[in-house]
Amino acid sequence: MTSAQSREDALRQEIVEIGRRIYDRFFVAANDGNISARLDEALVLITPTGVSKGFMKPDDIIKVDLAGNVLSSPAGLRPSSETPMHLAVYAARPDVGAAVHAHPPAATGFSIAGIELDLPLLPEVTLTVGKVPLVPYGTPAGVELQNMVAPYLKDYDAFLLANHGTLNLGETLTKAYFGLESIELYSRIRLVARLLGNENQLSPTDVGKLMDLRAKMGLKGRNPLADASR
Repeated sequence: MTSAQSREDALRQEIVEIGRRIYDRFFVAANDGNISARLDEALVLITPTGVSKGFMKPDDIIKVDLAGNVLSSPAGLRPSSETPMHLAVYAARPDVGAAVHAHPPAATGFSIAGIELDLPLLPEVTLTVGKVPLVPYGTPAGVELQNMVAPYLKDYDAFLLANHGTLNLGETLTKAYFGLESIELYSRIRLVARLLGNENQLSPTDVGKLMDLRAKMGLKGRNPLADASR
């Protein structure tokens, strides 16, 4: 087996594992959500449409090129209807190796309420994710959603999709998935704080200290709070 084939097999298995996790944690239901990973400079692996993320097999994962042409697919399966959004990510961001789109309940609730996740409330999320913008609504399953996301790609790794869900990017599948976990936890905690009647934000001084720590730790990925601190 070649090293390229070994890498592809490992990525297929990892997509299946991330799919199981987002399904088991109720970040998606039924056949919702989609996951992709960059195989190399020209090829992407992506989940099929109409298949539950909790019940996928490695052979179900579809290979496409950056133009969206299907290069390998099991009989009867087609790539996610939101493949254009994923391919737009890879075209705009050579540093991104994976993307996870899901419908986590609390974060999606904020997207429906029209509220950005933009307050520095939790040090861990402030350190690693920063502001999560609210992308205007675009009809799924086509270029409309892709066009709505495109202007935000250069500045962010995590997005709320209005009335739709979340999109998380990362160098690896694990990092993209961890970003999803982080913003859903942030959303749940922020919701409780709002219900209790107060959201105590970290001070600018405290945020600056976190950004200094971020630099020392060599953390990669977009973080607008880190950019603003320079």
